[in-house]
Amino acid sequence: MMAPIQPVQPIATASTQALPIHGLDDWADQIGQRLDAGERLVTLFGRADAGDAVLTTAVLQSPSGGLVLLRGCGPRTASFKALTPRHPAAQMFERELWEQTGLTPAGHPWLKPVRYEGDRQQQMATHPFFSVRGQEVHEVGVGPIHASVIEPGHFRFMCHGEQVHHLELQLGYQHRGVEALLLQRPTLALSSTIESVAGDTSIAYAWGYCAAVEALAGSEVSSAAERVRGIALELERIAMHLVALNGLATDIAFLQGGATYGRLRTAIINATMRVCGSRFGRGWLRPGGVRYTITEERRADLLSTLAAFAKDMAEVNALMRGARSVRSRFQGIGVVSQQAATELGLVGLAARASGVTVDSRNSLPGRLYAAHPMPVLTEDSGDCWARMTLRMREVDASVQWLRQVLEAPGLVAEAADGPALAPIGALAPDLLCVSVREGFRGPVVQALETGPDGRLLHYKLQDPSLLNWFGLALAVRDNEISDFPICNKSFDLSYCGNDL
Repeated sequence: MMAPIQPVQPIATASTQALPIHGLDDWADQIGQRLDAGERLVTLFGRADAGDAVLTTAVLQSPSGGLVLLRGCGPRTASFKALTPRHPAAQMFERELWEQTGLTPAGHPWLKPVRYEGDRQQQMATHPFFSVRGQEVHEVGVGPIHASVIEPGHFRFMCHGEQVHHLELQLGYQHRGVEALLLQRPTLALSSTIESVAGDTSIAYAWGYCAAVEALAGSEVSSAAERVRGIALELERIAMHLVALNGLATDIAFLQGGATYGRLRTAIINATMRVCGSRFGRGWLRPGGVRYTITEERRADLLSTLAAFAKDMAEVNALMRGARSVRSRFQGIGVVSQQAATELGLVGLAARASGVTVDSRNSLPGRLYAAHPMPVLTEDSGDCWARMTLRMREVDASVQWLRQVLEAPGLVAEAADGPALAPIGALAPDLLCVSVREGFRGPVVQALETGPDGRLLHYKLQDPSLLNWFGLALAVRDNEISDFPICNKSFDLSYCGNDL
């Protein structure tokens, strides 16, 4: 009898002592060859040691789903042949690598800071904006302080009349130095900080962090705890998709949608609060398991909430999709083609709305999503309508998934506080761990590396927004400047998640 095939895990670990370290040019060549062969660049980053050396790491995902780690090393003043001219998906990674470590990707077509870290913090006013020249071309600058209550970011539109020829985004106003902060406290005491990296993605960040710490400590949580984590994540996905749907409806003055999506979001986050005490799920997940389990009472409450929610959601979705004013405003606006989304390495919903079948819940399912599969949903048109429609469909899929998991045997805990968290021992020395969790925007990537004493040497964070902001800039091209608000909301990206 054949042994069951083990699901591909959303986590990878490697001994830093056994992991080969290549010269920078060889490292970049190997990455390029793998990208040529159809692998996907998950992340690329560097760690500047106390000396002059910079250690670089690339994480790629093969077509079969497994994560591959490649390491390189070179002096701070070194350069390597840029990947971006041949593989545009590397452009943001290489810019960040240059900004954080000083390594220069030679031949990068648009090398400029991502978020103005360190000594560059005072140089934001000298940002080298791209310039479009023409007799009737004019520029419109918006932000960083906006009329609405949103986070700061500057948008520079180059327009001919009302038509946008180019949009450049300057972010970095939210930069908090999170990655450095994470090295200043004990690893097991980082939960509250991780949950605050991007406040609307608390669960995805917390789960990725918990999974990485457990892998570094050689600990494994129970399948019941894993299912509770999945429930928390899908509740977060529903609630935050509703934020975008509410914003889209409000931006075009479709008041039935704006009011109803806002009310439905409240129902979901209040249900989360009744389980763990926080509407955003903070404090629910911790290394070793979960602090709040699903009792019979909580399961009944969630199932009742989801039943009422599904009925009202179907009605308001039908109103939105059936309204001529909505179709006129969203269809054909903010288009990102499948080719562009693929070449730029867009992730999450922004990629799937352009027909790119990427979802780490499917390609890196782990035991939870292998046991309870989540379908990969896509749309083909790549416009605001596609991103709106896909959010509706993903909400429906998450509701169906939640009902299935909540009704599965073996989930309900006997006591309200559930079992104690599994003990977490010391972290293994000289180990690199990369975890990936599919948040509502896309994959949240975290890389933790320990030194010889088991303490963290490096903590790398990556929000999906980092890769998708350029997709928004591309979507606005050849649209009227008045289309920007709905394009922006259809992507619904994070400023603080990008700025770290």
